[in-house]
Amino acid sequence: QGPISGVNKEIAVLQCHGDCDPLVPLMFGSLTVERLKSMINPANVTFRTYSGMMHSSCIEEMMDVKQFIDKHLPPVD
Repeated sequence: QGPISGVNKEIAVLQCHGDCDPLVPLMFGSLTVERLKSMINPANVTFRTYSGMMHSSCIEEMMDVKQFIDKHLPPVD
């Protein structure tokens, strides 16, 4: 679309993917994360995979999302 610049290049991204997803194969998740790393600071991109997870979620993924939110977003009063 357009170049990413300024503060947006430093945005933190968490991408999660199940290794058994029949709708979006893991290969596409891997390609997406590599594209993201070419667009923004690659040190700020985290890619997590979950063994046996299909096109759904699991408790481990939800805990990773919670930790990511706790780390990157300010607390809400």
